Amino acid sequence: MADNTKTPLSIQQLLIFGGLMVTLSMGIRHGFGLFNLPITSANGWGRETFALTIALQNLIWGAVQPVTGALADRYGAFKIMVAGGILYALGLAGMALSTEVLNFTLAGGLLIGLAQTATTYSVVYGILGRNVIAEKRVWAMGIAAAAGSFGQFLMIPAEQGLLSAFGAQDALLLLALMASLMIPTAFMLREKDFVHQHNLGDQTIKQALQEAITNPSFRLLTLGYFVCGFQVVFIAVHLAPYLKDLSSTYPAVGAPAVATTALALIGLFNIFGTYGSGILGQRFPKRYLLSAIYLGRSIAIIIFLLMPPTPMSTYVFAAIMGFLWLSTIPLTNGIVAQIFGVKYLTMLSGLVFFSHQLGSFCGAFLGGYLFDRTGSYLIVWQIAIALGVFACLINLPVKERAISRAVNA
Repeated sequence: MADNTKTPLSIQQLLIFGGLMVTLSMGIRHGFGLFNLPITSANGWGRETFALTIALQNLIWGAVQPVTGALADRYGAFKIMVAGGILYALGLAGMALSTEVLNFTLAGGLLIGLAQTATTYSVVYGILGRNVIAEKRVWAMGIAAAAGSFGQFLMIPAEQGLLSAFGAQDALLLLALMASLMIPTAFMLREKDFVHQHNLGDQTIKQALQEAITNPSFRLLTLGYFVCGFQVVFIAVHLAPYLKDLSSTYPAVGAPAVATTALALIGLFNIFGTYGSGILGQRFPKRYLLSAIYLGRSIAIIIFLLMPPTPMSTYVFAAIMGFLWLSTIPLTNGIVAQIFGVKYLTMLSGLVFFSHQLGSFCGAFLGGYLFDRTGSYLIVWQIAIALGVFACLINLPVKERAISRAVNA
């Protein structure tokens, strides 16, 4: 008699290929800020045009993520990730070949925004949640987040090198080829026993959504995640132009190598921050760690703005922000899994992530919009500081205990 036993994904396989998927998807997108000035200058566009494209990308990513998550929870993540890899490559190629604002925005905003719903944290975390025991879940999420951080550290200098050697158009085409590697990576994350995993409890999608939306802790996490998106995307997209603007008074800070190094340092120290948050999240209340991260970001921004701009002060700021950059991700998703379980984890993670992406839209767009109208990023920096204090306070009342149900879903 044939052995029909289905072999589950090993934790090593999950971490290697899940980490690779996030490395590619997050690493490529973290370098988009380097293309801001080259693309807008070449096409005669204002910074608001590029900022709007990236803002739309983040908004679509967030708005569609719950839908993509629900499909992944229902049918498995494999097909979703394959489609995401194809869309990512097409979007990058479209950005490279577009000379009209509308085409560029559709490629970089719509296609890549859709691609990111299928290739980034929420989908990978859904696979981890279903295949890793609860005691190691936040740790595994920290490893995956660290992989995304490594992608940023790896891809920032790589993308700057491609820009310098080939120009913006050919650099984006080469990145499109790199993005296509997500497709074979998805095959390595195919859940062979997914049907068995999905038959956990009888809670419906509608019931799961209603349960989450009416839960006070879920709402507080959602509001805090808005702040996370605002801060990190504003810095990722606008730090390089901000430093360039300082070059008239502080020439050393405006050198392209300073922005490239700073963004790479964010990625490097983010590896330690996300891994560390995964470890600490297993030992300490995750809500307190989240509050400390948001407050730490605001303090770091204040000091950065008050200090005389130098390459060294920029690098120190980047290192501190990097340590705090995506360390919110394993903690936030860990709390969601802890409260609601893993059956609809991808969908619920996508729902809270929508708030993150609303913040990302505001951070990316307001950076360009307010700069074009005031000639300065100061107002947006101040908003980022105030939001960090707000997020610190609203995460404190979050309750991390599992929700009580008549039937455990």
